[in-house]
Amino acid sequence: MVTLLLDSTQLEVVLSPIERTLSRRTTSVRIAREHIVKVQLTDDAWTWLRGVPNPGTLIRGTIAMGTWRSAGGADFVIVRRRHPAVVIDLDGDAEFSRVVLTTRHGRDLVQALRLEADDAPLEVTEIAASAR
Repeated sequence: MVTLLLDSTQLEVVLSPIERTLSRRTTSVRIAREHIVKVQLTDDAWTWLRGVPNPGTLIRGTIAMGTWRSAGGADFVIVRRRHPAVVIDLDGDAEFSRVVLTTRHGRDLVQALRLEADDAPLEVTEIAASAR
C-alpha cells in the first residue's frame, strides 16, 4: 500500500519495493500542491483508467500499476482489486495529468489537503488526525 506524505509544497506518493517493480518506477511520485486541481473518492478505480500501460503492469481485475498513456497525456496508477481509491486531477504538472491510487486513506488525504501543512512531510493520516 502506498504511503502518502504531504508538506506545505508537495504531495509525495512513496512506493513500496513491489510497487516500484510493478510500476517500473525507481522513485516516488512527487506532485506540487499547486498542480492539484481536484481530488475525488471512488469505489471503483478501474473505471478511471484511460490508455494503456507504458511502462507498467496490468493484470485485469487484480492490479494496474505504472504510467498509463493516452491521447490526453499520462496518468500514474496504483490500483489493487476493487478497493476504495482516490483520483487526483492535475493541471500544469509536467509528468502526469491524473493520479489514481487505491488507498484506505482517501478521506484523510482530502481533509489534509484542505489544511495548512508543515514544512516537514507528514503522513496524511497524521495531518487529518491532528485536525480532529
